[in-house]
Amino acid sequence: MLPIEIRGLTSGYNGIPVIEDVDLELMESDFLAVIGPNGGGKSTLFKTILGLIEPISGSVAILGRPPSIGARSIGYVPQKGVFDYDYPIRVDEVVLSGLRAHKGLRPAYSREEREMADTAMEYAEVSDLRSRRISDLSGGQLQRVLLARALAPNPPILMLDEPTASLDPSMRDCTYDILRKANAEGVAIMVITHDIGSISRDVKRVACMNRRLVSNDSPEITDDMVSLGFHCVPEFLRTTGGGHR
Repeated sequence: MLPIEIRGLTSGYNGIPVIEDVDLELMESDFLAVIGPNGGGKSTLFKTILGLIEPISGSVAILGRPPSIGARSIGYVPQKGVFDYDYPIRVDEVVLSGLRAHKGLRPAYSREEREMADTAMEYAEVSDLRSRRISDLSGGQLQRVLLARALAPNPPILMLDEPTASLDPSMRDCTYDILRKANAEGVAIMVITHDIGSISRDVKRVACMNRRLVSNDSPEITDDMVSLGFHCVPEFLRTTGGGHR
């Protein structure tokens, strides 16, 4: 059963399509980068997978279930820009919030849930920050905390929206180190970005989203992707040695 299976998906807002006739599969232990320009529909695709937007037509299945149920199997890391830095909350509380679905209506987290949060913080290398407020963190530190929150419930699928935007090269590499480790342990990962240069050599497949979607079963950016997403001469964006120019 595929982690994510999308067939003939058209989705948007108030009945107006933003993405049309999208077919996409996220396979077991996959590492898929979805590239494309700003406004091309990448976030709309994510919101539809997560069940935040109802499709206009077509279908989305997460481990064979509709998003209303299947989205609970997804660890989600939002864009850094949509997170409130000034909210008075500690790092350990942020990570614990990733287990809210486990806690249900209970007033407090169980010992087991706190141990799960501790494990996630160790995994994302933020245990030493556990008592600090998020307002005191750097951008790279906050990104790792949000990764720990997404990893806390041990999800089989990770989705990340622009996870390395505005990070310096060392923090970008640190983020991908954590993703590489999770992927090696069987977590299927989907990352969306408009920045081709941020794609890690660890990515296994690439898709380009600009209202329509073109995908490739390898990490190579094809001429069709460049024509669809960037409207420039393909020769300037060939893959070279695991990177892009």
